[in-house]
Amino acid sequence: MDSSYAAIALYAAGAAALAGLLPKAKARLDLSNAKHRSLEGHARMSRRLASFIPFYEYDEKSFFSADGAPDDIVARRRESFGRLADLYRARFAKSAEMTAEAAQGISDLQFTARYRVPFQFSRVVRENLKGGSFVQASRGVTVTDLDGNDFYDLTGSYGVNVFGYDFYKDCIATSAERVRDLGPVLGNLHPVVVDNVRRLKAISGLDEVSFHMSGTEAVMQAVRLARYHTRRSHLVRLCGAYHGWWGDVQPGIGNPVPADYTYTLSDMSEKTLHVLRTRRNIACVLVNPLQALHPNANAPGDSALVDGGRRAHFDRDAYAQWLRKLRQVCTERGIVLIFDEVFVGFRLARGGAQEYFGVKADMVTYGKTLGGGLPVGVVCGRADLMRRFRDDRPADICFARGTFNSHPYVMAAMDEFLTRLDGPELRGVYDGLDETWNRRAAALNARMNEAGLPVQVANLSTIWTVLYARPSRYNWMLQFYLRAHGLALSWVGSGRLIFSLNYTDADFAAVADRFTAAAAEMERDGWWWTPPSATNKSVKRAILKELIARRFASR
Repeated sequence: MDSSYAAIALYAAGAAALAGLLPKAKARLDLSNAKHRSLEGHARMSRRLASFIPFYEYDEKSFFSADGAPDDIVARRRESFGRLADLYRARFAKSAEMTAEAAQGISDLQFTARYRVPFQFSRVVRENLKGGSFVQASRGVTVTDLDGNDFYDLTGSYGVNVFGYDFYKDCIATSAERVRDLGPVLGNLHPVVVDNVRRLKAISGLDEVSFHMSGTEAVMQAVRLARYHTRRSHLVRLCGAYHGWWGDVQPGIGNPVPADYTYTLSDMSEKTLHVLRTRRNIACVLVNPLQALHPNANAPGDSALVDGGRRAHFDRDAYAQWLRKLRQVCTERGIVLIFDEVFVGFRLARGGAQEYFGVKADMVTYGKTLGGGLPVGVVCGRADLMRRFRDDRPADICFARGTFNSHPYVMAAMDEFLTRLDGPELRGVYDGLDETWNRRAAALNARMNEAGLPVQVANLSTIWTVLYARPSRYNWMLQFYLRAHGLALSWVGSGRLIFSLNYTDADFAAVADRFTAAAAEMERDGWWWTPPSATNKSVKRAILKELIARRFASR
C-alpha cells in the first residue's frame, strides 16, 4: 500500500511538473514561430553559419567564368573589364591614390573596399576598379571628386541629404554666425535650444525631448528609458531592420556577442502580434519605417548580391494597416512603441512616418538631416517615458549623458533647419512628393523594359533599390558601370539609391539617361549572359557546393 501511495505521489508530481512546463514550452514555440523563416530572422543561426563560411577567391581566369560562360562570352567580359579598368585608372587617379593612402590608417575604408562585391570577386575588383572615396565639392545635385569629375549624387549621404547640399551648407554657415560669441561651451545651453524643443514637440506630437550626438545614441536612450519605465527586460526588433550598430539591435552577424535581451520577430505577421500579446517581459518594439520597402530583409547591398534574388516592394496601405495593429497591441499590453526615424525622418513627410502612415508612436528618434548638416540624435517621447528618475526612489535613476549633447553649433544648425522647414518653400516640397517619385521610377522601369535590360527599380518615395531579372553571378558589376557613367553610389552599390528632394525633372532625366546607358553597356559586354537553365536557386546551389568543397579542402 505504501508503495502504491508513493507511485501515485510520483505520478502526481510528474503531472504537475509537466503541467508547469507546457505553458513555457508553448510560449517558446510561439516565439520560434514568430521568427521569420530566413537567416535574417534567426540571429544565432546566422552567426553560426557565418563562422563556418570559408574564405576563397577566384583567380583572374575563373573571375570571368564563375557561371560557366562559354569562351566567347568570357573573352568579351575580359576585354570589357580591361577597358573599364583603364578608364578608372585614367579618370579617377587622384581620388584613388588618396583613398589608398588613407586606407592604411582608416579601417572603415578597408572594410568598405573589401565588401563592395561578393568576397570571391573582391580582390580582382579592388586591384583594378579603384574609384576612390574622396570628393572635394558639392553643388545642386552633384558632387565633384579630386580629379574634377562631376557625378549625380545618389548616395544621399546615407540619408542626411534630404533637401540638397546647398541647403545644408547655408544652414551651417548661417547658424555658425549666430553662436559665434558663445563658441563650443558645453553643459550650459544656448537659447536656440528652446526653439528647437518647441518645434520638435509640435512635429512629433510628443511631450519632451532629449538631444544626443548620433542616431545610434538616440535609439539606445529610447530603449533604455522604455526598459526603465516598464521594468521589463526585452526589446523587439523586426526582422531585417537597422537601428544602429550597438549590440542589442544587432543580434546576428556584425555583433561579437549574443544579444540575449532581444527578440527578432517577423515584420507584418500575426504571429508577432500574438507574441506581443502573451509575453510579459517585452519593454518596447522598435520600428524602422524604411522596412516598408523590403519587409523582413536586411538593407540590400551588393556584397550579398550573388544572384538575382533581391526583392523589394512598397505597399503603403498594407504597411500602415500593420502599424495600426501593432499600435493597438502595444497599447493593450503597455509596450512602448518606438519609431526609429533616424533615416526616414523629414524625408517622407514633414511630420515623418507618424504623419505619413497615420500612426502615433510613444517615442520617436531622429537624426541625420535634423542637424542641418551636423551630427545629431534626438529622442522625443511621452513625458512619463522621458523622466530619468523616480520621485519615490531617489537613488533609482536612468542615466544618460553625452559631453557634446546640445553642442551650440549643432543646436544652431538644427534651429536653422527647423526654421526653414516651417517656411512655405519647404512645406511645398512635400506636395505630390510620392506621385513625383513613383512616376519617375515607373518611367525608368519602362525604359529598361523597352531596351530589354534585366533591371528594374523599387522605391519608397526617394529611397530606391535596384532589382535584377536574371539570376546572374555578376549583377554587382552594374555599380561600376554606373560610376563610369557619372553616377555616385555609396559603398553598398546598387542596393540603395537615395535622391535628394531638390532633383528636378531635368536632373532626373539626366540620371535616367546615364543609368540606361550604363546598363546597356553592361549587357553588350556579356555580364548578363546566363545559361538557359539558370535559376536563383541553381546559382545558390552552385555557390554552396563551392563553399562545402573549400571548407573540407582546408582541413
